[in-house]
Parts: sequence; structure tokens; C-alpha cells
Amino acid sequence: MKSLRRSIELFQKNLNPHPEGEAGLQVRDHRQMVGGMWEKIGQLQFDYLVAKGLKPSDTLLDIGCGSFRAGLHFIQYLDPGNYLGIDKQAPLVREGQSKEVGEALWSAKRPEIVISDQFDFSKFSKQPRVAIAQSVFTHLSQRDIRSCLRNLAGFLQQRCSLYATFFEADVSSWQVLPSHSSRRFEYTRAEMEAMGTRSGWRTEYVGDWNHPRNQKMVVYHFE
Repeated sequence: MKSLRRSIELFQKNLNPHPEGEAGLQVRDHRQMVGGMWEKIGQLQFDYLVAKGLKPSDTLLDIGCGSFRAGLHFIQYLDPGNYLGIDKQAPLVREGQSKEVGEALWSAKRPEIVISDQFDFSKFSKQPRVAIAQSVFTHLSQRDIRSCLRNLAGFLQQRCSLYATFFEADVSSWQVLPSHSSRRFEYTRAEMEAMGTRSGWRTEYVGDWNHPRNQKMVVYHFE
């Protein structure tokens, strides 16, 4: 009964999401479109991965890079060519490149960007050792999360750890709406672990990592 009530609540909240792409930029700026809290959440991601051992010589994949809320920090820190970003919304990437990163830093650090709504990691020229999907799976259906994990596992030829955040639910909820950047999806710990295991990853549940919106962390290890 609790699961049904929560499913109905989420369904009602998710019925009318904000527009995406160019239409979205007409009503919200590029910072609001990726969730706001620009400085706090961007810095949080950077500090967390550096504390976990991320080095400038590592290649990082930023899944759902958007307008570079965290990407700006990673681009500044990593050696040239070592930042890989993928997102489905080209307008967000354009705005982030011009208004946040700037052409001088972009030219110096040469980030590699792929625009894809199918998680087409094969378009990248190099392999990541570390990946992050912060507030990406929070907007994806189970089908699309599995697609992301399977596609990345199929692309990798070396060890990689993917740090992914999610809204943790107490019980499984019935969700029928498609993925959308303004919809909220919640999953149990068991569901997140199962999606990783079935897609070829070893799963490590972290839980709390001081996210201001209480998103939890899970790490998928490709070995």
C-alpha cells in the first residue's frame, strides 16, 4: 500500500516536467536547468572524487555533464584532454562552454564532448578510469539506467569506477513515465545494486555523502 501511494505521488509530480533544450532555456537559465545550487554541488563532486584519489593524469567521464556545474572544476584540474563529457542537450553544453568554462580554458584543456541521448560512449577517443553520474539516474527510468551501465561496460577495456547518485526509496515504486531531466525517479538500494550486477558491474553501496538534497551514492566497479 505504501508503495502504491508513493508511486501515485511521483506520477502526479512528474506529469508536467519543465521543457528541455532550447525551449527550456527560454524559461530557466543554464544553471537552473541542471538543478541550481551551482557552487555547492559542483564543488562537492570535485572534492569528493579528489578525496577518492582522482589525479590530474586520470581520464574522467562526466555523464550528464550539462553546462559543467562540476565539469568546470574537473576541466581546470585534469591534464589536457582528460575530461570526457556526455549529455543529450547540446544547448546546455553550448551555454556552459561559453558562459562558464570560457574559450581560453576550453582551448587549453581540450575537453572531449559527445552529444547523445543513447549513451553512445563509443564516440570517445579514450577510456575513463573514473566516471561520475551525479543527479542523472535520479531522472532516468530503470530501462535507461541499465542502458547506460551496459553501454559503458561494453565500451570499457580497463578498470573503471562509476560514482552514481540516486534518490533512495524504502520500497519499490511503480514508475511508468519515460526518463526526463525534470522528472524524479526513486529506487531502493536493492534495485540500484541489481541494475549494476545485471549490467556487468560490481556494486558498492556508499549511501550518504553529504549531498544537500539527500541523494545517496553507489559506486559501480568495472573490473
